[in-house]
Amino acid sequence: MKAIYNSAIPQNTASQRLVEFVRDTYQTNDFVPLHAPCFIGNEKHYLLDTIDSTFVSSVGRYVDQFEQQIEQYTGSAKAVATVNGTAALHAALHQAGVQAGDLVITQALTFVATCNTLHHMGAEPLFVDVNRQSLSLCPQALSEYLTDNAVFDASGLCIHQATGKIIRAILPMHTFGHPAQLDELMAVCLQWNLVLVEDAAESLGSFYKGKHTGTIGDFGALSFNGNKIITTGGGGMVLCHDAQAGQGLKHLTTTAKVAHPYEFYHDEAGFNYRMPNLNAALGCAQLEQLPAYLAAKRQLAMDYQALFSSDAGFSDYQFVVEPEYAQSNYWLNAVICPNSEARQQLLEATNQQGVMTRPVWQLMHTLPMYQHCFRGDLLTSEWLADRIVNLPSSPILSSSTDNQL
Repeated sequence: MKAIYNSAIPQNTASQRLVEFVRDTYQTNDFVPLHAPCFIGNEKHYLLDTIDSTFVSSVGRYVDQFEQQIEQYTGSAKAVATVNGTAALHAALHQAGVQAGDLVITQALTFVATCNTLHHMGAEPLFVDVNRQSLSLCPQALSEYLTDNAVFDASGLCIHQATGKIIRAILPMHTFGHPAQLDELMAVCLQWNLVLVEDAAESLGSFYKGKHTGTIGDFGALSFNGNKIITTGGGGMVLCHDAQAGQGLKHLTTTAKVAHPYEFYHDEAGFNYRMPNLNAALGCAQLEQLPAYLAAKRQLAMDYQALFSSDAGFSDYQFVVEPEYAQSNYWLNAVICPNSEARQQLLEATNQQGVMTRPVWQLMHTLPMYQHCFRGDLLTSEWLADRIVNLPSSPILSSSTDNQL
């Protein structure tokens, strides 16, 4: 039975036009999710092949194949598959040298997994503001915070003056797939002897000045959750700038087991983070469709941009476009509403009409487990959090994918 949505609820011009646009775009009166996966290629074939092989767990040819194909696509020196994006981020930060007691500078405008990873490592997030251009960590705010709050110790480590803790790394997140200002962030890292690790969970298919996100810093972490641009069901990938470091990370994520015909010998305390072959098989099939997904999502973003720039009902709304230095995957489309009241009205009206929209994540420093964390001025983060609404972003490929939208 098809759902029936209440068309009699009060709506303003913006919410009415958006619901009409989304329903016309997706050609449906049914519920429209925020981002649904599409399975239109070899997914079933590769999964059945994996089952027939009996190698469904962490040993199997699709794991190596998926890693190699991600290396080729991103230009990474080494890609290491993991069970999920959080595991990828944990492994990347560990290999980058982050230790218990360290501070890592990141943004409050992010998904909670970014900070949870640090917490479970015994490290602590330190929040610096984002900027309007990228929605990611602001290089100017980062530089100003370090100038005001950090010093070098005798060995050249960056020290947080208020606590005496080491600031080990910065962790920008490419928000909604839009690349951060990586050159400027790298310059600050070089000045302050910091490691750059990219939370690229949302940005497969996004490029910064021609280079794939996750490959500019020492390490990057991708996610293949069910709502990402391609999915392995659950899965992640570490992108390594250095091949040797990547080989070491691959060893570490497979329980640090030393190869032997029959002996079980492990030479360090490793992680059991290896991606199962079943998930990798799904990923290989999905990756074959990535160019089509990217093209479809770019067209959808351009259609949204045209709507928000031409319709009189959206005169006070700003569609989020890729930064001028980048080519974004437009993972989640977003609009900046004129104020928090307009944001709330748009969210309520669209969701009541069966069109899923979402606010941006609750800012990390407002969550109970991270309220104590040190932070700089977060005015831009707070301004954006009051106004951002994410819009339906499933790729529209053909009539054959209607049941997936």
